[in-house]
Amino acid sequence: MKSVVGIGKHSDIQKAVEEATRQIVNPELIILMTTYAKLKEASQLIHEKYPDVQSIGTSGITYSDGQVYEAEIVVIAFSEGIRVVTGVITNLSEAPIQHVKKLQENSDKIEPGTDNTVCIEFCTGDEEKLVTTLNAGFHKYSIGLIGGTVFGYPNGERAEVSCNGKVYEDACAYVLIKNVTAKIKVYKENIYGKHSDNAHIATKVNLKKKELIELDYKPATEVYSKELDIPRDKILQSVLTNPMGRVVRDQVFISSMHTIGADGSLLNYKKINENDTIYFLQLLDYTKITKQTIEAIRKDFSRISFVFSVDCIYRHMLYQDKKYLDTYLAEMRRMGNHAGIVGGGEQFNNQHVNQTMVCAVFE
Repeated sequence: MKSVVGIGKHSDIQKAVEEATRQIVNPELIILMTTYAKLKEASQLIHEKYPDVQSIGTSGITYSDGQVYEAEIVVIAFSEGIRVVTGVITNLSEAPIQHVKKLQENSDKIEPGTDNTVCIEFCTGDEEKLVTTLNAGFHKYSIGLIGGTVFGYPNGERAEVSCNGKVYEDACAYVLIKNVTAKIKVYKENIYGKHSDNAHIATKVNLKKKELIELDYKPATEVYSKELDIPRDKILQSVLTNPMGRVVRDQVFISSMHTIGADGSLLNYKKINENDTIYFLQLLDYTKITKQTIEAIRKDFSRISFVFSVDCIYRHMLYQDKKYLDTYLAEMRRMGNHAGIVGGGEQFNNQHVNQTMVCAVFE
């Protein structure tokens, strides 16, 4: 498999697309990442230039080759030794289950093997419904899944993703990629652990609003403040260092709070279900964890051709605050050709998570 990453820096969208695609020859798949304002036109232009090439796209901050891009057009072109099929799940908030049959058909088309197929997806929200739908569609196969929720669209607008030149709201654009001659594996990196062994039970929630109302029959903010000794008015400022999460054996599934409700509830980016066991978390040694992640990946691969990652916006903000972002991107670059997107939520196999990095590694 071969991959090429192109960057279009020109302010004119058409010229930026030409610049970004200048080195692309005979692609079989194109992934587009750009700003919300440029997504629709850039998607159309790429489809017009490569009408027989499948593509998906999203908007947000982009990483490539150790650099951060906030206003540019970034394209990733894949070719040689791959099978791909793209698709769109529409009406994501209401009835994504209607797309299960099509997901099954698309997965059958590429004949997935073991450790050689991945699904990369970009969605506008409703992540729990999406993950359930995708796993129902792929249930016959061992297909790794990574994805990201659109982040960074203007207030008053609706999140959008693109597939094959068209832009969709309330949707997920996905691509299935099979590496015909080598393997693909997916990884998840978490930089948080339990603050203590004190477990709390979610006793009252509002799933529609992703609202945690009570822990242990007390207002969620009250329980958080008491255990962490953080005043209520400082809770949201503490999300980068002390989020919440479910801990299942050695796995941590983070839920990031973003708003305090009038009754002392916490509104989050990931749903917490009633009777979930919740722990308050603390930031670990992220520099050490980054090195451990890269070491684990390198042990699994004799040669890495490409790494595609999805990072949470809160990780991006944390690393900026800690002056670590440049170092982090340099570490990712050491593995080989790397590009990624910053999202408002991450999907990994059968879970939706927050404040996490997920990636697909291509041999």
